[in-house]
Amino acid sequence: MQQRQLGKAGPRVSTLGLGAMGMSDLYGPADRAEGLATIHAALEAGITLIDTGDFYGMGQNEMLIGEALKGRRHDALISVKFGAMRDAGGGWCGYDARPAAVKNFLAYSLQRLGTDHIDIYRPARVDPNVPIEDTIGAIAEEVKAGRVRHIGLSEAGSETIRRAAAIHPISDLQIEYSLISRGIEDDILGTCRELGIGVAAYGVLSRGLISGHWQRGHGAGDFRGMSPRFQGENLDANLALVEALRGIAREQNASVAQIAIAWVAAQGDDIVPLVGARRRDRLQEALASTDLVLSADDLAAIERAVPKGAAAGTRYAQAQMDHLDSERPRR
Repeated sequence: MQQRQLGKAGPRVSTLGLGAMGMSDLYGPADRAEGLATIHAALEAGITLIDTGDFYGMGQNEMLIGEALKGRRHDALISVKFGAMRDAGGGWCGYDARPAAVKNFLAYSLQRLGTDHIDIYRPARVDPNVPIEDTIGAIAEEVKAGRVRHIGLSEAGSETIRRAAAIHPISDLQIEYSLISRGIEDDILGTCRELGIGVAAYGVLSRGLISGHWQRGHGAGDFRGMSPRFQGENLDANLALVEALRGIAREQNASVAQIAIAWVAAQGDDIVPLVGARRRDRLQEALASTDLVLSADDLAAIERAVPKGAAAGTRYAQAQMDHLDSERPRR
């Protein structure tokens, strides 16, 4: 497994990272044993970056990772998102990125993970009620204390990124980036490159939609059932894009998922795709994407099959889109 530098202020990490959310939450019933086996398989394959959120499975995801890393903490860099608040029914009830909340959330994460430090710590979303300077300043105090190694951001817009970077070096921005979610290219990616901030791209398969495995009726009981891209005519239009991509995949003797992941990785050495595999077979498929070398002609063919802006529907329901600092119009 090759490595990439995650921003000029960040660590070197594997070319692919593992997103662990689906092992505990939001994608239907979870299989803890398979999750543990998948994390172990990822480590054996050379994946060093594991991403989680303290709110995934109400802390269960962190506990899963902590168990998987017992005796081998040095093999992995752990990225944790914090600040999203949930109720007992699993619903979402806002964000809290106050300095006191930063310290509280971090203390609990360290306990659940069974570690004395977190490698990259980041607010899950920009809290509109708390200046980003206050949030980053609080995390910077934890860096000085040795409990955090690097500071990241998630779904932040360019203005917020600049304000955060003025307080403390930012290793990377975690943000959705895929063939059908390319808003980052308009402004945010340029800002990150100007400031030397890496990109940890999640949703590279758009929650399975462009994996080549999705069929109508899948995921009806999980949160994807509420996503505009998975509904009605939008789903039909998006699956038509997948079929166009499938033809290119056949020519490459690859799967649709492998082409989609390789495309994200090919957009720059400062971008690290996070693959949300929760099973070993899906992990192995994703790992094979690192063997694909896409030529300029290949990239042009992919662009013709799935041009920018071709996706039908927004990536989240409107209520969630309203919380995305990264989606706010530029001033």
